[in-house]
Amino acid sequence: MLTKKELEQREVRFLAEYAALSGQSRGRIYAEPPPEHRTEFQRDRDRVIHCRAFRRLKHKTQVFVATQPGDHYRTRLTHSLEVTQISRDLARMLGLNEDLAETIALAHDLGHTPFGHTGERALNELLRDFGGFEHNRQSRKIVESIEKKYPSFDGLNLSYEVLDGLIKHRSPYDDSGAPREQAPSLEAQLVNLADETAYNSHDLDDAIASGLLTLQDLQQVSLWAELSARNKKENPQISNRSLVDLNIRALIGLLINDIAFETERRLAARGIKTLPDVYRAETELVGFSPDLAEKIAELRRFLYAKFYQHPEVLRHNQEAENVIKKLFAYLTERPEKALSASTFRRNDPVEISVGDFIAGMTDQYALQLAKTI
Repeated sequence: MLTKKELEQREVRFLAEYAALSGQSRGRIYAEPPPEHRTEFQRDRDRVIHCRAFRRLKHKTQVFVATQPGDHYRTRLTHSLEVTQISRDLARMLGLNEDLAETIALAHDLGHTPFGHTGERALNELLRDFGGFEHNRQSRKIVESIEKKYPSFDGLNLSYEVLDGLIKHRSPYDDSGAPREQAPSLEAQLVNLADETAYNSHDLDDAIASGLLTLQDLQQVSLWAELSARNKKENPQISNRSLVDLNIRALIGLLINDIAFETERRLAARGIKTLPDVYRAETELVGFSPDLAEKIAELRRFLYAKFYQHPEVLRHNQEAENVIKKLFAYLTERPEKALSASTFRRNDPVEISVGDFIAGMTDQYALQLAKTI
């Protein structure tokens, strides 16, 4: 069997000099005996997969409420798995640490509320006098204190490199607001782009499957129109469903390859040779090329106007917001009704503990609890 040391030596031999090596990790908050046959980042990944917050993602919304009819809509769990696959592909292409990228990707949405960004906005407003609510900060709070799996410490005691990747997670819809004293690792940066790649492509897929958008609607988006024209030319008899599948696959491949080539260009242009060079960088090193970034921005504007602001989506969002507000009002007045003693953290206001409790709910649990009060 391969030992931890042998696995670390493999990283030294095969990864780029600017990759984050598990053997050079800054460690953990609480000292632990090292694993025998896993690297530190592999141990982190396993802890994320086996935690309760990760399992609950299967019943948390991506766009559609997780109780809506349709077995194939994305949830936070399927989204996290898709982000993980893209992150591993990018890390492998760029000679980066796949295990670190995978762990950050798996954990990046642990702090999401029920009902997606609608739930997050509602909780942020309800907790505005207590620092607000932001799901990236909540992800870190979960792995640092909320999860209870070990007798000697709270949380999962993940490596500092994973914690750093969570708090510095940024995408057009997600920003923890953390100060940028040091640039994120390349592994953390590529998860940001993998996240954007996954939701841009798969929200399109869900929007079409739901019937809220049509292929004719999507012809307004230059990137989609270009892919459709090419794929129809190569497959003249293709069905609409197969065209959607082919376009989504082509879009993901296009975005992944563009990120890889653009990142290599930036690394070379800025003279990035080592991990300290990465940490000292003043601008993002992983990104889309300017031409593709412009087309992706057009796609995001289209999705916002035609899908996220669709009357049917907004109707469900309003219902979800009402549920969050109802639960918060009830539980802050009667916390003993649903919160156990272990839910409260010392010195935390009741509102913070209630916010943590609601944030951890699945869509189904939140809806069921709201019906009983």
